[in-house]
Amino acid sequence: MTQVPQPEKQYGRSDNERIIPFMKIARPAAIMSILITLASIFFIAYKGLNLGLDFTGGIAAEVTYKQPVDQQQVIEQLEKSGFQHTVVQTLGSSSDLIIRMPVQDIKTEDLNNTLTKAVQLPNNVATLHKVDSVGGQVGNELYLRSAGAIALALFLMLIYVTIRFEFKIAMGAILSLFHDMIAILGVFAFMQWPFDLTVLAAVLAIIGFSLNDNIVVSDRIRENFRKIRGASPTEVVDIALTETLRRTVHTSMTLTLVVVAMMILGGDGLHWFSIAMFVGVFVSTYSSIYIGTSFSLWRGLNRQDFIVQVKPEFEDEDHKSIP
Repeated sequence: MTQVPQPEKQYGRSDNERIIPFMKIARPAAIMSILITLASIFFIAYKGLNLGLDFTGGIAAEVTYKQPVDQQQVIEQLEKSGFQHTVVQTLGSSSDLIIRMPVQDIKTEDLNNTLTKAVQLPNNVATLHKVDSVGGQVGNELYLRSAGAIALALFLMLIYVTIRFEFKIAMGAILSLFHDMIAILGVFAFMQWPFDLTVLAAVLAIIGFSLNDNIVVSDRIRENFRKIRGASPTEVVDIALTETLRRTVHTSMTLTLVVVAMMILGGDGLHWFSIAMFVGVFVSTYSSIYIGTSFSLWRGLNRQDFIVQVKPEFEDEDHKSIP
């Protein structure tokens, strides 16, 4: 009995190019992602975020000293003047400082004069540049608006990816972005690191970075589904991930170098921003490889999702027109 030869798989790649089987560990990766997400939600709900003054309300002031000054010395001087729970950070140099504190029991019109006198040190004159006072109600409103901004960003990205690619890929991309955001918030809740507007900016930046990675991978998946014949959806995804791996690694490493530079040289003003970015880069690189693609495959992603189907009525008309 003769066997009918099977058509060769047309991968569009030379035989010496190795395909990394990413999807072989898709299930363990999915379990790990679920555990990370659940743990992050638990810590956010149980411990809560250590909200900064931007969200809880408080006072922020910028001060410049003629000579370099020790931060602890400024804190002690403020406490002697009646200011409690102050946080002092440098702004690029040890003579430029930003002072943050909760709302104090001082009239707004007297705040500038009182704070100007409080920051003066012996033989080191201080100049108060700017004083911003945020009430607790304003901070709470800002917190709610920030949460709404993140939700709106995710919704608009879902629409964009659906229009550009396919709804299965769009859902996977949004799950990936949600995973990245929750993971960063979970780390900050677990460590009780301060969460302020700079950290929120880092979360939004990571969402954009992760979306860009997902779009690059999705674009290559769509291209490979259209040109590769005889390969299973899992093989097509593995090929796409292998082809984009070098670009993903280079982009992530470049961003990591910038973030590390900010951590070392950026001062206290960029410290928590760079920490959030550092965590987010690793989480988003992992999620762009596994979460979005694994979910799309689980939802039944295949070649038909990217091929324009000709309606039967048009096929009949074409056949009738052939003599």
